[in-house]
Amino acid sequence: QVQLVESGGGAVQAGDSLRLSCAASGRTFSDLSVAWFRQGPGKERDFTAGMTWTGISTTYGDSVKGRFTISRDNAKSMVYLQMESLKPEDTAVYYCAATYKTTTQAIRVRGNMDYWGKGTTVTVSS
Repeated sequence: QVQLVESGGGAVQAGDSLRLSCAASGRTFSDLSVAWFRQGPGKERDFTAGMTWTGISTTYGDSVKGRFTISRDNAKSMVYLQMESLKPEDTAVYYCAATYKTTTQAIRVRGNMDYWGKGTTVTVSS
C-alpha cells in the first residue's frame, strides 16, 4: 500500500507561480510512475502531468504544456509540480497519483492509477 499526501496549494494571482508537493510512503516509491490530475469546479478529474518510474519520460496535458513541470526525488519519496504563469482556468483541486504502469500513454489515464492522495486546492484569481 502507498499513501500520498499533497501540499502547497493556495490562493494566487494570475501570472504567479506555485509548487505543489506530494509525499509518498509505503511501498518502494521508485517502482512507481507518478502523475498529477486536477478537478476544476463542475468538471471531471483530468490528467495534468506524469512521469514514468524511471524518471526519464514525462508527459503533460495540452493546457499546461510549457507552463508546468513535474519532477521527483526518489531519495525523499517526493513528487513535485512546478506551476508557472498560472491562469484562472488552472483553479482546481490537484491530486497526486501513482501507478505500476510504465508508459507515458498509460499514466495519462485516470483509471490506471493505483493510489491517490486527497488533493490540495489551487485558486487563481484574475
